[in-house]
Amino acid sequence: MSDERSAGAVDKIIGDRVRVRRIEIGMSQERLAELLGVTFQQVQKYEKGVNRIASSRLLDISAALDVPVASFFSGLKGSEPRGGAEEMSAALDLPGARELLRRYAALKSPRLRRQILELVHAIGED
Repeated sequence: MSDERSAGAVDKIIGDRVRVRRIEIGMSQERLAELLGVTFQQVQKYEKGVNRIASSRLLDISAALDVPVASFFSGLKGSEPRGGAEEMSAALDLPGARELLRRYAALKSPRLRRQILELVHAIGED
């Protein structure tokens, strides 16, 4: 008989995505553990999918790794966003996309934002 609370295939996938993102940004397991207030062994267990990650902990992990919680579920059965959200999620996963969006949002001038958007449209047509 299997325990409902034990880690499963989805937990392993999410743990692997945590590990990939942590490595991608050059963060050690020790540093992530420190940010979360757990031991690095616990981070290892999360990343290997041995231990399940509670939703509140996943929220903490997403903040520490500067990535939306939804990115851990992208592509999993039942997690597909509706409408244009899937396209937006994929676009935000592109290298530099989040930084570009943050910098765009920080611009004070609506005119400058409009000009940048026009520039991007023009580049996209080529």
